[in-house]
Amino acid sequence: MNGDSLIMDLKGVGPKTNELFGKLGLKTVEDLLQFYPRDYDRFEAPVSIAQSKVLDFAAVKGMIVTNPMVKRVRNLQIVSMQIRDEMGDTLKVTWFNMTFLAKTMHPGMHYVFRGRIQGYGAGRQMEQPDYYTLAEYEKLLGKMLPVYNLTKGMTSKMIAKAVQQAMGQGKILEDMLEESMRAEYDLMERNEAIANIHFPDRESDLKNARKRLVFEEFYRFLLGVRQMKAQLANQENHFMITEKEEVDELIQRLPYKLTKAQERTLREIQTDMTGPSVMNRLVQGDVGSGKTIVAFLALYQAALCGYQGVLMAPTEVLARQHYQSLCNLIETYGLMLKPALLTGSMTAAQKRKVYEQTASHQVDIVIGTHALIQENVHYQDLGLVITDEQHRFGVRQREALQNKGYLPHVLVMSATPIPRTLAIILYGDLDISVMDELPANRLPIKNCVVDINYRPNAYEFIRKQLKEGRQAYVICPMVEESETLDAEDVVSYSKKLKEEFPSDIQIAYLHGKMNNQEKDRIMEAFGAGKIQVLVSTTVIEVGIDVPNATVIMIENAERFGLAQLHQLRGRVGRGKYQSYCILVHTSSSKESKKRLEILNHSNDGFYIASEDLKLRGPGEFFGVRQSGELAFRLGDIYTDAELLKLASEAAKKTETVSWNIPVNM
Repeated sequence: MNGDSLIMDLKGVGPKTNELFGKLGLKTVEDLLQFYPRDYDRFEAPVSIAQSKVLDFAAVKGMIVTNPMVKRVRNLQIVSMQIRDEMGDTLKVTWFNMTFLAKTMHPGMHYVFRGRIQGYGAGRQMEQPDYYTLAEYEKLLGKMLPVYNLTKGMTSKMIAKAVQQAMGQGKILEDMLEESMRAEYDLMERNEAIANIHFPDRESDLKNARKRLVFEEFYRFLLGVRQMKAQLANQENHFMITEKEEVDELIQRLPYKLTKAQERTLREIQTDMTGPSVMNRLVQGDVGSGKTIVAFLALYQAALCGYQGVLMAPTEVLARQHYQSLCNLIETYGLMLKPALLTGSMTAAQKRKVYEQTASHQVDIVIGTHALIQENVHYQDLGLVITDEQHRFGVRQREALQNKGYLPHVLVMSATPIPRTLAIILYGDLDISVMDELPANRLPIKNCVVDINYRPNAYEFIRKQLKEGRQAYVICPMVEESETLDAEDVVSYSKKLKEEFPSDIQIAYLHGKMNNQEKDRIMEAFGAGKIQVLVSTTVIEVGIDVPNATVIMIENAERFGLAQLHQLRGRVGRGKYQSYCILVHTSSSKESKKRLEILNHSNDGFYIASEDLKLRGPGEFFGVRQSGELAFRLGDIYTDAELLKLASEAAKKTETVSWNIPVNM
């Protein structure tokens, strides 16, 4: 058996289970082994009842002090009792449809109760906890069980069992890192790292496994960057996009003055487009820094010179928003431009029309999603491609465009404020412009960091904003409820909000497991004001622009990196109304509170990113990852900044003859 073997060849994997693996995108044994846990169920020391008051999930050691009570509510039978800890504090524990506990649990018995904690103040209670004798829990202390992203019908235990089956076949995966490199950088062998990422015995084993796998991810990626840089070196500029008076006239007519950062970035773009080589530039701009108008001005200049341009967005919703904004600009200022929209969900007839208009140069600017670079699309003098970090142009995408004519100028827009030292490594093939200034008319977002006791006040504040006609986001780190992880999920949370808010308030949820059409439908409804509260995972981090949304409440904020929290916060404050960000932390850790306070007191994305780089510790590996700007499986450019630098050093030492290693770019 090797990495190319099919999962269905594993013992115990029948057709139905194989179909479930297929839904997770797993077909081969290598796919399975690289399907890393998203978290671990850690059996940690019990906390006191007093400490549990700021947690959503906890293990509490206590003695039963009341006789179990059984109450019937509709079709539920609820068993409840009081427990007391060594400090004398009490907590109510409840189970649903587990009436046998009333006969087996009695006052005076000691257990460790482990589960989710709901309610506020005197109404706090632990619901449906697992329970262990003190001796049982002692044996589990320190254990780490893998928790995977799942599909309906699949459990983490099923995946873990299949992984164990595969690993029992010996060293399955070939190691791309030579032994000398592993020794130099103190890295595990690949198969050993895979075993320890799935089933670590100790935190140190997990740390070393992750170090190896993240190093390899970065190393592969950076080899690809070097390969791309070599291919692009001195590529002749076939599209001389010279400066035009009409662009300056449009800038003067805009209802606002460009910031100095916008002016500087536009000059750098214009200089590149008239230089001897093709442009390959990254524009880093903080949330709300005005990157879109700079992109439109560059596309306008290309069109005035007789060339076509494309703007690629990460979602259909954002593509349509960009298209509408461009149409409004054309209409308002009477610009001689012909735009088109091209997305995957358009009908075959609609696509054919755009294909014909594009091939015959009846349109100057095409806005869309990745559909823009598919083989059916043919351009006539495509001179400028503007894309975002989610669609970073790799070797394959550039080759696809080069096959459609000469290599165009490429501009990559990024809203992720990466410290310059890291940006130079990650975007080694691109020149970098930084837009570190916000337009003068932007109202700073007001922030607050609170614990879960503040939730009722937060809900009341959101209700007031909704009464004024505004909208709100609530961000949860998980899609569905987990029995083992202490984090809010969008499905349960949206149900809870529907009970808290009046029935005329439209509440919907959104997450990455939905199909694209459903996601777009919900985002469009929210953008149109038909949904007042959107409960979402980080899927809204890019691809939605709703100026009417004024509140974002982020649950389990300590589980996110600061840079990602800043990105999420940027979903509000996009219109003329004062906006607010409520960060709810559920950790008793002083360090996590300290990190959130940085966000509380600053709206400067580059400052926050640099602080994030300093503060994210090596223990913060799992839970919610940083934003997926470069689509690493495990790597996080903030947490793993030092590894990124080491991988860059290793990639520079690698001889060019070995650059044919496949890279995911």
